[in-house]
Amino acid sequence: MRVIAGTARSLPLKTAEGMETRPTTDRIKETLFNMLNNRLAGCRFLDLFAGSGAIGIEALSRGAAQAVFVENNERALRCIRENLAFTHLEEYGVVRAGDVLSILSVLEREAAGPFDFVFLDPPYKEDWAQPVCMALCGGALIDEDTQIIVETALHADFSWTKDIGLAIQKEKKYKTNKHVWLRKEQI
Repeated sequence: MRVIAGTARSLPLKTAEGMETRPTTDRIKETLFNMLNNRLAGCRFLDLFAGSGAIGIEALSRGAAQAVFVENNERALRCIRENLAFTHLEEYGVVRAGDVLSILSVLEREAAGPFDFVFLDPPYKEDWAQPVCMALCGGALIDEDTQIIVETALHADFSWTKDIGLAIQKEKKYKTNKHVWLRKEQI
């Protein structure tokens, strides 16, 4: 796994050993960032269930002003910190250790304003997308301009989005998973 483009282009990234994380492949990451690229300069990026930090680091490498990484696995947290240092992007990255819902509450209290992008890649076998999106919709971390991207299993159901005030913008399907693009509905 490596950084695809930007200031840290081609630098290899470490991943946590074991089955707790499943890094997004370079091909899928490249497709994702080709879709985001013209909006990354100067943005604030929130990487939830960050794993190795590869998605947030890619955003920083391509011009994001800040990336906040949220992860609760100790080995993955070490990888994020080492990857930020290795890519010389640590001054732009904020690493938060803990449960995603708890850290979202902390970020709310810090009142830093909405993020431009929220990327979440929760464990596929656990139903985290809905409660995380509900927490996001209930606070000031997102607004109508925030793009939420969920990486999930192909069969994942998103029929609940309208009930919590989110609209599905698009879906991009791959062989084994998909990205679902969500945005807060305007009131």
